[in-house]
Amino acid sequence: MREFKALRGMRDFLPRDMIKRERILHIIRKVFESYGFEPLETPAIEYWEVLSRKCGEEVEKQIFKFKDKGGRDVGLRFDLTVPFARVVAQNPYLPKPFKRYCISRVWRYERPQTGRYREFWQADADVAGSPLPDADAEVIAVGVDALKALGLDNIEVRLNNRKILEGMAVKAGVPGDKILDAFRSIDKLDKIGLEGVMEELSSKGIPKEVSERLLEFISISGENMEVLERVRSLLRGSKVGEEGISELISILDILEAYDARKYVKIDLSIVRGLDYYTGPIFEYVLKESPSGEQFRLAIAGGGRYDNLIELYGGPHVPATGVSLGVERIMEVLEGSISEEETLTKVYVVPAKEEVRLESIKIAQKLRRENIPTDVDLMRRKLDKSLEYADKKGIPYVIIVGPRDLKEGFIVLRDMKTRLQEKIEVPKVIEVIKERL
Repeated sequence: MREFKALRGMRDFLPRDMIKRERILHIIRKVFESYGFEPLETPAIEYWEVLSRKCGEEVEKQIFKFKDKGGRDVGLRFDLTVPFARVVAQNPYLPKPFKRYCISRVWRYERPQTGRYREFWQADADVAGSPLPDADAEVIAVGVDALKALGLDNIEVRLNNRKILEGMAVKAGVPGDKILDAFRSIDKLDKIGLEGVMEELSSKGIPKEVSERLLEFISISGENMEVLERVRSLLRGSKVGEEGISELISILDILEAYDARKYVKIDLSIVRGLDYYTGPIFEYVLKESPSGEQFRLAIAGGGRYDNLIELYGGPHVPATGVSLGVERIMEVLEGSISEEETLTKVYVVPAKEEVRLESIKIAQKLRRENIPTDVDLMRRKLDKSLEYADKKGIPYVIIVGPRDLKEGFIVLRDMKTRLQEKIEVPKVIEVIKERL
């Protein structure tokens, strides 16, 4: 018989996985809300014209594209930023700045591998309406605080600016119509190395000496202000380049107030692959797992996209945002978050058929006190019900017996210690709340 599976690169999440996932998303959500970001959701499917407007050729190849039953070209959203830009364009009356967060699924048709799937979750926080570095600093800071709240303190925010990259590209001699091509190639530096990038630049018609100069520029490293001063002297006379440098200096100064500057490292090789970025760009790199394992793993990123909303028919609205990669975060936190099979805290078992309805009433009283409670639905014998509760990992079982109930008692069983005690029915809620 044929085995029916989930599509390649997509997964089912059983309760244990979802409980852990929901706990992580809850922490991120609370940090976003603490900064004044408000929830927004958009459809999973968008018109192809919306998705393909300004994503870049590499991402465009990865979009799940198809025709709906009306013959219209549509696709699954590949990120949460493009739909956000469309919403802001369609709702110009929204008070500015408009601060939203969205934690949801996106889809990209790429080769599945560790930490990379075709259906995955992102957690985004964006600010629309502010052209100032204050907004860039805030989205960087909220990303830092969200990761710290998850126990991921050993992070580095690699910060750059598309304006600096543009100034460097012009200074190196990259033709204007090849600058985006050059950015896309540099974005692959971590994957294919310097030689691979050189080959790509050559294949796109950029002369070797120009490529060498450009790669020499982006390799400048050192202390943050030292790097920016060196770049300033190299780009003297480049209006766009000097503007980018000033923006990064302002962001660093503001991040000091957020106590987040210490996490930031100026990295001129950071490009970000999407074509819609226009200013500051950044990636969060985890340098060490909670267990102490050393590595460098990109787990979040973002940047400024001042022209995207206008592309969807709205007024000119500057915007910036951060996106946390939930799957990468889940992968890193594996083993460091307590495993739970269930959220249920109490399982109510009628010992005899004649107390079944009373058992349901007891379960309802617990639920109304916000105590997650399950009740036997299989009419099993007591030993089988206890076995079920044990297998599920439910911490407490209430056994309702006819004689005990007649005397005003139930039996509360601690599934961890196996100890049982009689509790007066009116005191059940109080006792369980104390235990929990």
